[in-house]
Amino acid sequence: MALESTPNHTQSVAGWAAHDSSGKIVPYIFKRRENGVNDVSIKVMYCGICHTDLHFAKNDWGITMYPVVPGHEITGVITKVGSNVTKFKIGDRVGVGCLAASCLECEFCQNSQENYCDQIQFTYNGIFWDGSVTYGGYSDMVVADHRYVVHVPDNLPMDAAAPLLCAGVTVFTPMKDCQLVESPGKKVGVVGLGGLGHVSVKMAKAFGHHVTVISTSPSKENEAKQRLGADSFILSTNDEQMQRGKRTLDVILDTVSAQHSLGPILELLKVNGTLALVGAPDKPIELPSFPLIFGKRSVKGSMTGSMKETQEMMDVCGKHNITCDVELIEPDQINQAFDRLARNDVRYRFVIDIAGNSKL
Repeated sequence: MALESTPNHTQSVAGWAAHDSSGKIVPYIFKRRENGVNDVSIKVMYCGICHTDLHFAKNDWGITMYPVVPGHEITGVITKVGSNVTKFKIGDRVGVGCLAASCLECEFCQNSQENYCDQIQFTYNGIFWDGSVTYGGYSDMVVADHRYVVHVPDNLPMDAAAPLLCAGVTVFTPMKDCQLVESPGKKVGVVGLGGLGHVSVKMAKAFGHHVTVISTSPSKENEAKQRLGADSFILSTNDEQMQRGKRTLDVILDTVSAQHSLGPILELLKVNGTLALVGAPDKPIELPSFPLIFGKRSVKGSMTGSMKETQEMMDVCGKHNITCDVELIEPDQINQAFDRLARNDVRYRFVIDIAGNSKL
């Protein structure tokens, strides 16, 4: 069913969209559905720019439905509440992440793992239950089913909290799976110091671990230690440093989205250690068997998190006062931000000031 033929899509909304694989973002007026019984309407304040937005804008994965309105790191304020909604009220500070809909009936939906539902639909470039294409947070307002919305703790600034909705939960979930959230004193490695990596360092330190940043950039050492509080740094292109680091880490979070070999990284793990992959290189990565076999090591992936985990992550960030380091931009700077993001020229996350407000 085309969006135009969905009868209750009557709200005209101003946003920003890409219309072809050039990925150029331009102002775009489109229609959203009326607020239903299970919905909340949200005035968007801020929206983070995730690397995924760039991939979808340029159709790098060959699945973009144009026009695409990106954005799945959304913070805002509720303006309308459906009659079935009990957990939210008008004026609440809320966040919307990657998920817009799932089947609600499969084993994953029933067990608060709906991010692994095989009918999962995303906040943009998905197909909602009514057959319409979903449009993301590069827009003035969104309408979301309340089951895919979380509360933003009062002490977190809305702009610096926005990237937690994707980057934050993406690294929190594997940390939780590896028992890092409640059990301090582990040796944790973080590969890459970008949007995901810098949040990983902050979380791992807040949870009481010894943190080692592993990077190809010597310039990141100062940043990792002085600004983010990492305990040590390994330059992955330096054989001597890599050699010294062998069998020293319990868990490694690999946040790198460029193609790279996992062999040398696996060697840094202790026997029985775990490598959690959360970056998404577009080509297969090299996985040699010997470091796995000789170290009884595991490699696992992790995809964002469930809504329950997302709320837990937000609450934990509120408790430890964890936010992202952001560079605030205006909507007319999105294309420059995309260009800079493609060159990894951002510390560490661009956030669009959608509402044009000062910090709330």
